Amino acid sequence: GWLRALKCDLDLTRTLLVTRQAGVFTSEIITIELETRVKQARGVINDSLYLAGQDAGLSDRLIMQLIDIYGWDIDYRLDIRKGDSFRVIYEEIFKNREKVATGNILAAEFNNQGRSIRSVRFTSANGQVDYFTDDGANMRKAFIRNPLDYGRISSHFNLKRKHPVLNRIRAHKGVDYAAATGTPIKATGDGKVQFIGNKGGYGKTIIVKHGEKYSTLYAHMSRFRKGMKHGQPVKQGQVIGYVGKSGLATGPHLHYEFRMNGVHRNPVTVPLPQADSISVAEADEFRIHSSYLLALLDTPDAALLALYDPKISL
Repeated sequence: GWLRALKCDLDLTRTLLVTRQAGVFTSEIITIELETRVKQARGVINDSLYLAGQDAGLSDRLIMQLIDIYGWDIDYRLDIRKGDSFRVIYEEIFKNREKVATGNILAAEFNNQGRSIRSVRFTSANGQVDYFTDDGANMRKAFIRNPLDYGRISSHFNLKRKHPVLNRIRAHKGVDYAAATGTPIKATGDGKVQFIGNKGGYGKTIIVKHGEKYSTLYAHMSRFRKGMKHGQPVKQGQVIGYVGKSGLATGPHLHYEFRMNGVHRNPVTVPLPQADSISVAEADEFRIHSSYLLALLDTPDAALLALYDPKISL
């Protein structure tokens, strides 16, 4: 037989339809409007946040989004306790009454060791999307807490530590993260490479300058990321090198230092400066927006669909 029609989904909202009439093919793009609904989830942590998220019905994407939102305030390897809890409201996308995707977390609350942190998603006038506390402070910090995604602290900040190689008291002005050779190392904040090269006992080292006030040091690398050089701008979360054991090191690890006005500070406990908060010009709009989303967060799940207005929350 002859091909009479062909239908192909281009994306979630567009379908290409090709038809044949009297030996002539014509095509058109059919646009289908998606429906956005809101859903609530909550969980209690027994083993890990990831498992608690799965038990609450969250997709891997939403779990990672929740982790990212609170990653500047909570160290998931050190701070999480059994009994910590969370709740979120998030988008579900429907096409022809069938769920086809999950959208974004709109608002969340995380209870960690008795401390409750609420956050809401907000798009600024310049198009920048961030999560903010209910009083307008940016959840995102100028620095992330950890330069490694995977690793454990093998040596803490200690000004009276006995050096494992030199066998004498020598201040340990940073934190050591034990990790496998080749583990990616991330810049913890935006800045410029101030130093790159071999630095005595530090081995292969990068120092990043973050404005006038802050600098960070990453030592004992196995190698630098290709293309890294002095003066190069780096972004928060960008891979700059890889874990190794160059210099005075007994095994593969990252030695990480955080300096403020030239003074060494404990990277695990130092208060991190925040990214830009809500501007004065957008304060009223944000207040209305956040009040609306937090009201949804506090609303029983069955009532959410009737209240939700995507024109307000997106």
